[in-house]
Amino acid sequence: MNYRDAINIEALRRIARRRLPRFVFTYVDGGAEDGISLRGNREAFAKLQFRPRTLVDVSKRDLSTQILGKRSALPIVVGPTGLNGLSWREGDMELARAASRAGLPFAMSTVSMSFIEDIAREAPGRLWLQAYVFSERRITDALIQRALEAGFEGLVLTSDFPVAGKREGDWRTGLLPRQQFTLATKLDMLMHPRWLATVATRRPRFVNVERELGPGQDVNNFVGHGMFDPSFRWDDLKHFRDLWPRKLLLKGLLRADDAERAVALGVDGLVLSNHGGRQLDSAISGIEALPEVARAVGGRVSILVDGGVRRGSDIAKAIALGAEGVLLGRAPVYGLAAGGAAGVTRAIEILADEFDRTLALTGCRNVTELTADLIAKSA
Repeated sequence: MNYRDAINIEALRRIARRRLPRFVFTYVDGGAEDGISLRGNREAFAKLQFRPRTLVDVSKRDLSTQILGKRSALPIVVGPTGLNGLSWREGDMELARAASRAGLPFAMSTVSMSFIEDIAREAPGRLWLQAYVFSERRITDALIQRALEAGFEGLVLTSDFPVAGKREGDWRTGLLPRQQFTLATKLDMLMHPRWLATVATRRPRFVNVERELGPGQDVNNFVGHGMFDPSFRWDDLKHFRDLWPRKLLLKGLLRADDAERAVALGVDGLVLSNHGGRQLDSAISGIEALPEVARAVGGRVSILVDGGVRRGSDIAKAIALGAEGVLLGRAPVYGLAAGGAAGVTRAIEILADEFDRTLALTGCRNVTELTADLIAKSA
């Protein structure tokens, strides 16, 4: 099957699985420990059912919305993901270009394999930088300053990574902890000659972090799960608020009391997230946290949700429960692996079509008509 023939995100996932070596697909697709949160992200959406309105004139529909006070063609942000250069050559750039063409914000990962400045030049549009807080804080600050100078609109601070989750699939393949691949992984790479000839010709390099290291420092020695700062706490948020004069979002919250505290400290937006099921296993999903958080801080800040979004109906459910939109993680990366930027575009097209159909079938003409009375939670 070609990515052009894919009729849903699962079809793109199957193409990605076929085209990628097992260690790459496991990294993209896997979660922590027993995968309880990974599965739970999808199951939480499935438990939400619609109570549609009928006999509404839905002959004209508008899919656009406001995210962080600016227009977005869809209630979607192409979210931050790592090691995209292993799924497609210049993978981060291809994701950014597809998002720019679609009129969507693009959140670039700290551990992108493309330079901040190159993304800003080649994929103009609404750009956000997702920032991990490193133990060596000067590097985090330097990356933020570069994003500011490059014209990035938003900064997304990740709060749920004091230590790395236990991603057992990546340990089995040898990707973690030090990219010491098993014999089985090496043999599997040889079974993917197209990937070897195109993607594997460049070793993964976290180029933005590398640029900030001092002379003689090896980025591959620096970049590891020990580089993150487990002491990052609420008192530190003021530093980043002062450092970043534009839109500031805090990602990784799942509690209303944490949301209240973040708002009091001056953030502009929240991303409700369990890190795609890749950190704390058995954590609730962003969509499960949404109603409580929306009641607490809705209307005061922008609320976004990620984790498990695979259908346009998932987007509609999130909006109905109080989100401005969703961040996509795996869905566009499946498209990337299936066909580069064109595959990402196909993933966005699929979700846009499904979202449009969901609007019509729930009796809604636009995003603002997606309200909580449309949702019934199943037992």
